[in-house]
Amino acid sequence: MSIFFLAFLSLGVSLLSSFFSFILQIHWNSSSTSTHGPPSYPIIGCLISFYENRGRLLEWYTDLLSESPTQTIVVQRLGSRRTVVTANPANVEYLLKTNFNNYPKGKPFTEILGDLLGYGIFNVDGELWSTQRKLASHEFSTKSLREFLVTTLEDEVDHRLMPLLEDAAESKKIVDLQEILRRFAFDTISKVSLGTDPCCLDLYRPLPPLFKAFDMASEISAMRSMSPVFWLWKIKRALNLGSEKKLKEAIRLVHDSVAEIIRIKRRILKEDGENKCEGDLLSRFLQAGHDEEVVRDMVISFIMAGRDTTSSAMTWLFWLLSKAPNEKQRIVKEVNSVIGNGEKRLDFENLKEMQFLKACLCESMRLYPPVAWDSKHALNNDILPDGTPIGKGDRVTYFPYGMGRMEELWGKDRLEFKPDRWFDEPGGIEGSTGGLKQVSPYKFSVFQAGPRVCLGKEMALIQMKFVVAKILKRFEFMRACEDQPVFVLLLTGHMAGGFKVMVRKSSGRGELPVSSSD
Repeated sequence: MSIFFLAFLSLGVSLLSSFFSFILQIHWNSSSTSTHGPPSYPIIGCLISFYENRGRLLEWYTDLLSESPTQTIVVQRLGSRRTVVTANPANVEYLLKTNFNNYPKGKPFTEILGDLLGYGIFNVDGELWSTQRKLASHEFSTKSLREFLVTTLEDEVDHRLMPLLEDAAESKKIVDLQEILRRFAFDTISKVSLGTDPCCLDLYRPLPPLFKAFDMASEISAMRSMSPVFWLWKIKRALNLGSEKKLKEAIRLVHDSVAEIIRIKRRILKEDGENKCEGDLLSRFLQAGHDEEVVRDMVISFIMAGRDTTSSAMTWLFWLLSKAPNEKQRIVKEVNSVIGNGEKRLDFENLKEMQFLKACLCESMRLYPPVAWDSKHALNNDILPDGTPIGKGDRVTYFPYGMGRMEELWGKDRLEFKPDRWFDEPGGIEGSTGGLKQVSPYKFSVFQAGPRVCLGKEMALIQMKFVVAKILKRFEFMRACEDQPVFVLLLTGHMAGGFKVMVRKSSGRGELPVSSSD
């Protein structure tokens, strides 16, 4: 009975909502300078084509944007407001910088993640966002936090990640590199954000409940935004059914676990004295005098932002390098050049010198951005630089995944992995070449840009450089499957089915392996 009631109620609400949304948008749609986008009909919008392409939304949007002369399309989904999707850098700059105040995240977006992230920095607008931004910006700019990150990386990589890969190489077992990097990233971000060690890289111990709860919560929250019928998740939440019931349980576990960690940390800080300087973000926020709920939401936001983004970027880079042995060789040569075959410590300053490695990471994220799209909602009627009209309440989405595949932005070789495209002259870091290009953040928008540019951008790059440099000095990966992997989007893009590899020890001198020609 409840299933039929749910279906009937969902259909009724969606049809009614879509009808009024359609009527309100007639003026804007009729005056639009672009008809590009999926086939759309009164009441149901693009439901038919959206449903047909639900398993390949990223490629579908990319194809539609490629066919649009302005790289902008209009999408009308059943039950949701009109959505404008753009891969046009001029529009992206307008959204993220020029008219920033007219394009907050907005209630429709913050509702999707609100149950999990609460009033954390990545899910709020206005004064609440501004206050948290100032606090976090101060902490992220401190030298002590950067040093704490590198020390944490050294411990996690040298004592856990390297021995795990060493064991895999000796046993000749096939391992899932994506899963290993996800566990590593969760350990690292937990140490940096919470000052706790979940020991996820210890494969002899069960995964901690907090890890599983974060996985469940992020997956279901992402599914909310991709439902063909937008309002369905709200009805399921109200009735505490299905995936929404699981989400509620996972969020309760996340919130309760983090709240308990905060209480313990506060007690430790009090016992050790208020002047004791702790390296993790939680200690810093508590010592600044903020209440527990605000601190809880902030650290949960940082864990969500840092736990899968870096592991996703590194997974795709290792996959690309497994097909490009010459580029792998150049990375190892650069690492050896910077640290002198291991005579120097891999610290913050010499990691910054690794420009070719940075180019490889940027090129990997251009093709496989950890966050494939991001949305804002218009406060007032507006017109984008390319002439697309925007109605009050419209959702405006910029699309890094599609932008990395636009011929107008990256040329005919846009689908190729070519790190040299990031240098002023070809052949980067081989001696007398130019430095890295200054690429507009509105063309390469994986870290956002403008007032909301990612605070952890430099720390994320340092972390990825550290891990990739350490691994490639000692190991190489042979793919267990030659099929093209599938990029799957939840809150963070990942490789469907994982990245299965055989681990093999390497010379660490940047020499091409004997089998590189196959």
